[in-house]
Amino acid sequence: MSHKVAVIIPCYKVRTFVLDVIKKIGPDVDFIVVVDDKCPDNSGEFIVKECSDQRLTVVFHEINKGVGGAVMSGYNTALKLGATILVKIDGDGQMDPSIMSSIIAPIVSGQADYTKGNRFHSFYSVSKMPKLLIFGNASLSFLTKFSSGYWSVFDPTNGYIAIHKAALIKLELKNISERYFFESDMLIKLGDVRALVVDVPMEAVYGEEESNLKISNIFFQFFIGNIKATLRRIIYSYYMRDFNIASVELFFGIVFTLFGLIYGSIEWSLSIINDEVASTGTVMIATLPIILGFQMLLAFLNYDVGNEPKIPLQKLTVKDE
Repeated sequence: MSHKVAVIIPCYKVRTFVLDVIKKIGPDVDFIVVVDDKCPDNSGEFIVKECSDQRLTVVFHEINKGVGGAVMSGYNTALKLGATILVKIDGDGQMDPSIMSSIIAPIVSGQADYTKGNRFHSFYSVSKMPKLLIFGNASLSFLTKFSSGYWSVFDPTNGYIAIHKAALIKLELKNISERYFFESDMLIKLGDVRALVVDVPMEAVYGEEESNLKISNIFFQFFIGNIKATLRRIIYSYYMRDFNIASVELFFGIVFTLFGLIYGSIEWSLSIINDEVASTGTVMIATLPIILGFQMLLAFLNYDVGNEPKIPLQKLTVKDE
């Protein structure tokens, strides 16, 4: 099946770099959609004047919607143009357009619905990253595994992403975060529709550009967002959409563990107050539920790790295109 590839470039304070990014986009791309997200540098108007690429479409926002909002506008425009594979890259030059063929290869071959770059694939690549970025990204990667259910995916904030139309049209784009939680929220929403996600190794690139992202300002937002998404995913996946052995393991695992901890804490407090040594039976009543509950929680986790989607949505919905 032939594919129409569109590249979406959100623009906000990237006027210095964006023309070079556009020039590096190869001939295998059919559409280039630039979204001026109310850029104070008027990047959109600058691109219209300076770029003569016939593939170019420029979208202007009347208000700043954030990177997620800009990408959603780009997605909608690219779908109207007839794109079947949509790639998002930033306009600051950190994402090399020359590796785009590698990024979309799993989608083109029918092995994935959504692909993203992974800068943590090698020690050499990681060694070039700022230490704070390594710590923050590793922490967010761990949280996103729980919230999305994609346990084999890392580097969730990597913005070099590609998606097949079959997966994109199943998402409620208006419900996806418009700010910096966008990439993580995409994984969470893709998990809801059980799209197949694949990581693609890439090198980290850092130049003269200045990031608009302050980790200290968004870490709490990411933490809360992932916790809420984790609870929602578990309830929906294991108690609404399906009910299986993992549902039982999780429920009783929590009940037994909490019972053991609460009962044990009460009896331990009473033994101190009364200056009495707890009996063997009391200790066992507290300990056994904790051990059993912990084992059941591990069994649930093992099931969840193995429950990642295995069949691409594009193979299930190919007739609809």
